Amino acid sequence: MTIQYERPVSHAAHWARRLALFSCVLFVAVVLSHRFGPLTTPHFLVLAGFAAAMAALAVLLAALGLARLWQVGARGGKAALAALLFSLLPLGISGAAAYAYFYRPPLYDVTTDMIAPPPWLVEPAARQDWLPRAGVVTARDREVQLQAYPALSGRRYEGALDRVYEGARKVAAAYGITITGEAGLDNILADLEDLVVDPSKVARSQEDLGEVPIPETRPGAIPTSPAIGGSGDVLLQGEWRSPLFGFRFDVVIRLREEAETTLVDMRAASRYGPHDLGIGAGLVEGYLKALDAELLGIAGD
Repeated sequence: MTIQYERPVSHAAHWARRLALFSCVLFVAVVLSHRFGPLTTPHFLVLAGFAAAMAALAVLLAALGLARLWQVGARGGKAALAALLFSLLPLGISGAAAYAYFYRPPLYDVTTDMIAPPPWLVEPAARQDWLPRAGVVTARDREVQLQAYPALSGRRYEGALDRVYEGARKVAAAYGITITGEAGLDNILADLEDLVVDPSKVARSQEDLGEVPIPETRPGAIPTSPAIGGSGDVLLQGEWRSPLFGFRFDVVIRLREEAETTLVDMRAASRYGPHDLGIGAGLVEGYLKALDAELLGIAGD
């Protein structure tokens, strides 16, 4: 008499593969919607967290399937391995984000000048939903930043204000920062040594023009000098999105001419949430390093 042995089937392993595939597809769709679509960061975090939770459940079911395979030889080993592979993406990225959340300082606003940070031309505002945060950055927050990022400081360049301004605009465009507002542009003067002025022609042109009316400020226009800060400062405010996940940051760059040098300071704030996961400091450091290379290239021409 022939006895035919039928291997049992691990349903946990097959359910693990379905859940892991669902979580992986959901996670990719959520990331794409946040990076290129209208999905805001609070909703992105909820959906990404749900996908990670499904992936964690799939890992548990896959472990049960592998245990059944080891104990009684149940079918489902391939399904369990596939579930583990599909779960790597949502769990790996979520794990890296959790590590940054617990081991990076809880800051959402960083700057290179902690005593007098560059002011906003337009105060950033966004609906935080379930991510409330303090509306004011305190002195304690700046102390935490100094301890966490001691090398985050401004730059001083041996160049005129107009040259540094051109370099700052060029690097901002290359770095993906969209400039949305400017102030203090009247402080950028052309090099007077390159100008040849005939006083007689100037006097004659003034007589021809007569009395020139003084233009009035247009309603709603952004003032040419910053409302807060030094009268000789040039401010550039813009928006930046992280390349991979599209986290939104508001940025302000301040140029200040001192003697024959120009001082550049920068400020970056996450638009959502009380924690930027260290992305803001990386943004400021990366931009200033790129500006160093750009202005060194200009100076060498």
